[in-house]
Amino acid sequence: MKDVKTLFPVGEENTAFAQYFIGQSYLQPLAESLPVSNVAFEPGCRNNWHIHHKGGQILLVTDGRGWYQEWGKPARELKPGDTVDIPPEVKHWHGAAKDSWFAHIAISVPAEGASNEWLEPVSDEEYNKLK
Repeated sequence: MKDVKTLFPVGEENTAFAQYFIGQSYLQPLAESLPVSNVAFEPGCRNNWHIHHKGGQILLVTDGRGWYQEWGKPARELKPGDTVDIPPEVKHWHGAAKDSWFAHIAISVPAEGASNEWLEPVSDEEYNKLK
């Protein structure tokens, strides 16, 4: 993945959050005044189901092909130029397609008391249904 050219730097292996991902991801902070990072995913990599309490999150897709899914809804394919505005308290996951690397800018919406709650992994059975 480090050799893949992306719009923003790929960054370092995402060791801080690796326990919440299936597969390898990379993290590159992009600003100091606001939690904004480029998150890059190797093919097949996805994060666990999770919830952003209070503030929510915005994803700006920059490279590759991936998926976003909210609990109880069908997965949505993501391509460069797509945006996802994730309200607070919505259980969801996002990650790469099986056959493509994927990158997005993740913006944590500032809010007093904002936090992330990491939940169960997206099962291989669920994930393998996606094309």
